[in-house]
Amino acid sequence: MKKRIESIKNILSDATAALINSDSNRFYLSGMKSSAGYIVITRQKAVLLIDFRYFEKAKNTVTALEVVLLKNTFEQIKEIIGQADKLFVETDSMSVDNATLFEEKLGVEVLRDKTLSETISHMRSIKSEAEIENIKAAQRLTDETFSYILPRIETGRTEKEIMLDMEFFMRKNGSEGVSFDFIVVSGKNSSLPHGVPTDKKIEKGDFITMDFGAVINGYRSDMTRTVAVGSVTDEQKKVYNTVLAAQESAIKAACAGKKCVDIDKIARDIIEKDYSGCFGHGLGHSVGIDIHESPSFNTRDNTILCPGMVLTVEPGIYIENKFGVRIEDMIIITDDGNIDITKSSKDLIIL
Repeated sequence: MKKRIESIKNILSDATAALINSDSNRFYLSGMKSSAGYIVITRQKAVLLIDFRYFEKAKNTVTALEVVLLKNTFEQIKEIIGQADKLFVETDSMSVDNATLFEEKLGVEVLRDKTLSETISHMRSIKSEAEIENIKAAQRLTDETFSYILPRIETGRTEKEIMLDMEFFMRKNGSEGVSFDFIVVSGKNSSLPHGVPTDKKIEKGDFITMDFGAVINGYRSDMTRTVAVGSVTDEQKKVYNTVLAAQESAIKAACAGKKCVDIDKIARDIIEKDYSGCFGHGLGHSVGIDIHESPSFNTRDNTILCPGMVLTVEPGIYIENKFGVRIEDMIIITDDGNIDITKSSKDLIIL
C-alpha cells in the first residue's frame, strides 16, 4: 500500500493535494472496505478520514495511512491540505456539484483534469502478485460453480432457479458476494448479451448462456459458458465453433507489447466474416476490484498490454430472436504470452 501512496505523492507539488472518495480506490489504497470516507494525500501526509462505523477496524488494519476519525469533513480536509491551493479529485467519480461544493468549502481550486483518475487507473491495471492470487481464487470458485450447476440443468427448471442455485453455491463455498448480477438466459433470450434471468423454463434444443463470477478478498472473477440442452442444430454448432475459434485466436495472440485494439480485431474479423453485425460489444475488459476496469479489448482502446494485466476474452454472436453464444475466459498478460486462468471446458457441452 505504501508504494501506491508514494505513486500518488509523485504527481503532487507543495501547492497540490489529492482527494480520493470512491469506494474502490479507497479500498485499493487502504486495504479496507468501507462505504464512506476520504483519503487525503499531500507531499507530507497521507490520511484516511473514516467515520465511527469503520474507525475501530481501520485502526487495527490500515497501516499505510494515518487513520483519523471523521467528524467535520471540510474542516479536517482543510487542515490536512494546509497551504495547498489546488486539489486533484477523481473526475470519473466526483460530480460537478460536489466539485463546486469542495471549492467553496475549502477555498481551493478543484482540478478538473484526469491526472489523479488516470494515475490510479494505470496503477490498478497492473496487478500485484497478491491481487492475482485473489483473482485466481475467485476464478477457481467460479469454475467449481460451473461444474456444480451442469448436472442440475434440466428441462423445466427456470432461468431464475438456475441463477439462484449458482449464487447460493458460490456464496456457501466462500464468495463474499457476486461479481455482478448473474446472467442466465436460454433459447431466444440468449440473443440478449446482457439479458436478465426470467421465469422462462429450459426447453430441449435451448442454448443456455451463463455469465457469472465470484468475489474473494475484494477481487472479482468473470466467466461465461454456453451449453446446449438435449440437442443442437447445424446452425447452432457453426455459431458456437465460430465464437470458439475467435476466442482461441485472440487468446493465442495476446501478450505484452500488443495493442488492445489489435487483439479485438483478431476475434472480430473471424466473426464478421460470416456473422456481420452480430458481435456488437467489446472483446473484453480488465477485472480486479471492479468488474469493469481499464484497459479493454475493443475497437477504440490503443493501450499497450503489459505484464500483470488481467483481462477477459469474451467474443459472442447474437442472432436476434433466435439464440446467442458467448464464451469468456480471464487471462493474465505475460512478457511472451498469457496465462488462461479459466479452466472449465470450452467443448460444446450437450446436456
